[in-house]
Amino acid sequence: MTENQVSFPDSDSLRSLVSVEDRVLRIAVATSEHGTSLSPTGMEQGIAALRAAGPEIGAVLLVGEGANFCAGGNVHGFAAAEDRGAHLLEIANLFHDFVRALEKAAVPVVAAVHGWAAGAGMSLALLADIALAGPGTKMRAAYPSIGFSPDGGMSWTLPRIVGPSRAREIIMTDAVIGADEAVRLGLLSRLVADGEIQSEGLRLARTLAHGPTQSYAAIRSLVAGSAGRSLSDHLDAEAASISAAATTPTGIEGVDAFVAKRRPDWDSARA
Repeated sequence: MTENQVSFPDSDSLRSLVSVEDRVLRIAVATSEHGTSLSPTGMEQGIAALRAAGPEIGAVLLVGEGANFCAGGNVHGFAAAEDRGAHLLEIANLFHDFVRALEKAAVPVVAAVHGWAAGAGMSLALLADIALAGPGTKMRAAYPSIGFSPDGGMSWTLPRIVGPSRAREIIMTDAVIGADEAVRLGLLSRLVADGEIQSEGLRLARTLAHGPTQSYAAIRSLVAGSAGRSLSDHLDAEAASISAAATTPTGIEGVDAFVAKRRPDWDSARA
């Protein structure tokens, strides 16, 4: 644990909420424990796994175990805390360490969003590079309903997706956003059948994990940095990035495969 992390009583701590399968790091952000609220154990284990991840990891898959992806924070736990302010600060610090670890990941992050993505769950869905959901998925900021302000980066990511005015409306009115509307607004990437969300999420994560990972890392870096640059500065960043890509193993393999009219062998390029 980092200095900002604390130990929370949670029966989930008795089992692992992270696993690796076929280059995909799977992290359960919530379980049926405490009504599919954000899992401190999932955050702690996820932070450790993300920080330890090496070239053997090609993608991250965020899932919820239970009826929902993540229904927000454990409000009953908030109410029971002796010092609510201190308790919320500890939880927010832990959650934000997880968000920072996701941001630093050099691989694509996929979210398989089923049921509710509320509060912290909505924040996590907005952080994903690709968020899959089903027709039954619903999103809600949820913070005003208990008199709180957002955490998990929602007040940073949402304005960048829908604009500041619409972001304020969504958060302040605590609107329930259905799956179709969430896709239209850009909060979710696309919909699949409700019963196929996790399997499609894993399939997509596997595909990305065996793709040109160095290219994906550069794409994530460019998109993340675009908001803080002028167009002219960003063009310089793109030029430097594509030039560097030309000499990476994946860049060399991609060009050579195109010229030879064959499928690129990305796995061999990483060997």
